[in-house]
Amino acid sequence: MSITSNVTEKANLLWNIAEKLTGSYKPHEYGLVILPLTVIRRFDCILEPTHEKVLAKAKEIEKMPEAIKSVQFQQITGHPFYNTSNFTLKTLVENPNQINKNFENYLDGFSANIREEIIAKFNFAEQLKRLKQKDLLLIVLQEFVSEKADFSPKKISNIEMGYIFEELIRRFSEAHNEDAGQHYTPREVIELMTELLFIDDEDIQKKKECSKSIYDPACGTGGMLSVASEYIESRNLSVTLESYGQEINDETYAICKADILIKSKDGKQAENIRNGNTLSDDKFPKLTFDYILSNPPFGREWKNEKAAVEKEADLGENGRFGPGLPKISDSQMLFMMNIIAKMDKENGKAAVIHNGSPLFTGDAGSGTSNIRKYILEHDLLDAIIALPNDIFYNTGIATYIWIFNNRKSAERKNKVQLINANSLFEKRRKALGNKRNDISEANIKQIVELYNKFEENELSKIFDTKNFGYTTITVERPLKDEKGEFVLKNGKKQPDSSLRDTENVPLKEDITEYFKREVLPFAPDAWIDEKKNVVGYEIPFTRYFYKYEAPKPSAQIMDEIKELEKNLAGSLTEIFGE
Repeated sequence: MSITSNVTEKANLLWNIAEKLTGSYKPHEYGLVILPLTVIRRFDCILEPTHEKVLAKAKEIEKMPEAIKSVQFQQITGHPFYNTSNFTLKTLVENPNQINKNFENYLDGFSANIREEIIAKFNFAEQLKRLKQKDLLLIVLQEFVSEKADFSPKKISNIEMGYIFEELIRRFSEAHNEDAGQHYTPREVIELMTELLFIDDEDIQKKKECSKSIYDPACGTGGMLSVASEYIESRNLSVTLESYGQEINDETYAICKADILIKSKDGKQAENIRNGNTLSDDKFPKLTFDYILSNPPFGREWKNEKAAVEKEADLGENGRFGPGLPKISDSQMLFMMNIIAKMDKENGKAAVIHNGSPLFTGDAGSGTSNIRKYILEHDLLDAIIALPNDIFYNTGIATYIWIFNNRKSAERKNKVQLINANSLFEKRRKALGNKRNDISEANIKQIVELYNKFEENELSKIFDTKNFGYTTITVERPLKDEKGEFVLKNGKKQPDSSLRDTENVPLKEDITEYFKREVLPFAPDAWIDEKKNVVGYEIPFTRYFYKYEAPKPSAQIMDEIKELEKNLAGSLTEIFGE
């Protein structure tokens, strides 16, 4: 069975179970029950084969310290977690009269890393009360222990499990018209980002034995970290990839934590997944990473984090936000600066998704422009790839992958590559939300080749970093009195604020020559107030790939209008008759 069909089958099964809640729960509330129970069922399936051995050992070492017990239980399960209750989910439903009490006992039997760091994050205790009141617990659990609801790794791989959670979140979000995209990114986009990230790593490509670290500051359910791990496992088992992630949403954090815990041999990897606000409460303050993958939220306000962010910005180079602060309405450039601060200073590389606003918003001297200025003047930006529209579930707006790189090759030094992959997609037969297009494997290969070859063509442009810079000059005109005489102060002409203007002079141009050519012929009395000169940066991506298309001949347009009028008249006749 293919991944797609397996995922669809299990997602449909779970949605059908969710519909058992109808009447007591609204559709957008289904996730409050189904997501934690799916996680619990996954752990249950994994632990069921060794359950009796754990119970026997629990009696044998009853009086031993908890630390020793924990080690021995983990040795039996083969995982860094266990359950010492007398029940499994299947045995629970065999005694319907005691289902509520026994289920609580079952949850209490999980090891602390599941009980406190995963189940508790779902706030499942509140839902358990609600399920009891509505007499729904037994009904739902019976569905979860059916033969079709086997979520053991033998039936459902970790990859598939990730897909299932993502599909459920999408459906639950759509039921409430919420933003599913805040939780995850389509896998083909992550695969593209991963390929771009690792393509020039000689250690990985040449299969050297080494250790690498990867970080996602808005990790959601952990999709990006999972795909990166899958890439390494499929190509080079000698590379150890240490995953780190931080997530603000409790529920998605719990899903990510569970996934990493299941994959982890000793549980240490799961300790690297932290719950909290990345902008105001960095959980990895002293760490930098070899690789970073992320899709931070677009358009999210950061007013709640304002005090903490501004305090850190005051630290300058000793903090993450020294270069500047964006508008309070959009936090994605704060995430951008966090990512740059977290890149290893010599070997760091990052692939990050942004919408179009970080390319150009903000005049010279503004926070956003100063952030771009810092990035480009420190030669941190490697490439920007324009993605096709309608490839995300929640939005059809233009999106871009930004590649940051601290280890540029010689030919890429002080250069930025722009790749227009807007046309590289395949239409979907059926839309999923706003997702109408897919990036195929062939498309991924083509985009990666464009990046790797580093050549100019119709889809790839290469620029010096200074190409994106400009100096905003303030052009003054003299103030005149009622008689038309110049107003002087200390013998100097005074500026007329009503005639004041600005010009953006490309960094590669001489300001004086520009002024002589573009201003003085039209305003011979003008001068530059050099004290007000400000350097800014913007990346007008679309402009570099613009192609002029001549308008249709007027005769052709008229023929098309006549044809439309004819069709309209025919339709009206059909509706209203002669």
